[in-house]
Amino acid sequence: MENLTLDPNMTVVNDTSLQDNQTHGIWIDYTVEYKVASVLLVALICGVGIVGNVMVILVVLTTKHMRTPTNCYLVSLAVADLMVLIAAGLPNITDALYGQWVYGYVGCLGITYLQYLGINASSCSITAFTVERYIAICHPIKAQFLCTLSRAKKIILLVWTLTSAYCVMWLFLSDTTQLVYENAVLLSCAYKVSRSHYLPIYFTDFTVFYVLPLILATVLYGLIARILFLNPLPADPKESSSKKWRKESSQGGRMMSGSSSSSTTAASRRQVTKMLAVVVILFALLWMPYRTLVVVNSFLDKAYLDSWFLLFCRLCIYLNSAINPVIYNAMSQKFRAAFKKLCQCGPQRKEKPASYSVQLTYSVIKDTSNGESPDHFTTEMDELNTPTDQYLSARKMVFTAPSRSGSGVKA
Repeated sequence: MENLTLDPNMTVVNDTSLQDNQTHGIWIDYTVEYKVASVLLVALICGVGIVGNVMVILVVLTTKHMRTPTNCYLVSLAVADLMVLIAAGLPNITDALYGQWVYGYVGCLGITYLQYLGINASSCSITAFTVERYIAICHPIKAQFLCTLSRAKKIILLVWTLTSAYCVMWLFLSDTTQLVYENAVLLSCAYKVSRSHYLPIYFTDFTVFYVLPLILATVLYGLIARILFLNPLPADPKESSSKKWRKESSQGGRMMSGSSSSSTTAASRRQVTKMLAVVVILFALLWMPYRTLVVVNSFLDKAYLDSWFLLFCRLCIYLNSAINPVIYNAMSQKFRAAFKKLCQCGPQRKEKPASYSVQLTYSVIKDTSNGESPDHFTTEMDELNTPTDQYLSARKMVFTAPSRSGSGVKA
């Protein structure tokens, strides 16, 4: 993969043929149309993306009921997307304006490192929440122990540790160089290894962080779809106890519809899964132009580096990092409400300290009283909260039964 902020007139610094062209040709600046389009589009996409991803991080970290395993992976993805937008998008603006690298040697190494770290961490975060969704939907019993908040945090820490170590090699593969033209001398940030040495590194990166995650996601979402859309939901260990609780509650005069809540559970699970599947699909589609371009250029004697097409490929990458918060807002009522509350755009309502799903039993509520969310089940039931007073009223009807003499028991 080429550096996302490279001069489109070059690829690898130590490629002899390219060096000859760069040192003996005439440098031509970008057209005014290209500069205007590049600066405006990149600034717009990156600005919206930075604000959106910061909001995702804030609403999950500051809202207690949003701290679920799936949302933790979405925070990891948001941090990675922020790195891509800042380290790749913003330097692209200065490149369009000045036509050369303006951040020096240290900036070249650091920005290149952050670019690849953000790209690879986002791919791993997508893979992580895909596996989490598969376990939560297809293996709900195992999910009680595997899809927990603490485990999600450990996995995210492992992902960032491994990707950070892997991307260290880019600190040794990047360097600044002066490109001497007949009419100008420009500073560029590029790779200092030859093309023959670089291709194995690229194809390893391409396979590990793009091809394999997409293959895995295709298989797992296919299995998830078979469960959610073709077969009835697998039995949840909470279902039997919750049905028993509803039966006891009905003896006190309060009857709850089991079939209605079950269908609502299925709808909520489908909605969450659809949202995450859209994130994966857009990741595949928006990265495809750039990935395809680099693969094709790897087999061409003279690389295809049209400035406008390169701009299109880069905009697709920046759009992929910016669009995820928009997807959450459009497809998740819970995220939409949290965004409105953060922006103070909607009606301000006092947050209920405890709001539980009709599917949860007292034992589940008690087990999660230490502040940790009921993990994957809460994520799937995020749209199905029932007010606390209704829950307490139902329980009161169970424990306050009429006496044999017909008079009520005094409190």
